[in-house]
Amino acid sequence: MSEETIQLELNDSGVAVDLPMPANQRDTVQEVPYRPVEFRDDDLPSALERAASWLRQTQDWLGEAVDVIAVHLDYDDTKGSPYYALKLLCNEEDLAGVPRVVREHESTTDE
Repeated sequence: MSEETIQLELNDSGVAVDLPMPANQRDTVQEVPYRPVEFRDDDLPSALERAASWLRQTQDWLGEAVDVIAVHLDYDDTKGSPYYALKLLCNEEDLAGVPRVVREHESTTDE
């Protein structure tokens, strides 16, 4: 059995450089181990729609369903802040693109 090292292209926050990022500047990918991907808005349906859109794009990019362990809804009543904070707790390996890289690596070694 041989052990091979697979190189991942990650940015400074540890996610794949070509991971689709949430479109709105209020939305962020946060820390590990299950990284919250946060969607903030005063309008909850808008935050939910952006979260769904991001999930679809990321699943297309990843080639499989994103491992989301929880969905958390919070609010921020600080003046000037978006009221809703919708967080999807996502597997850090998925956000780093590990399943995608492994598939690509396997397809090149099978040829």
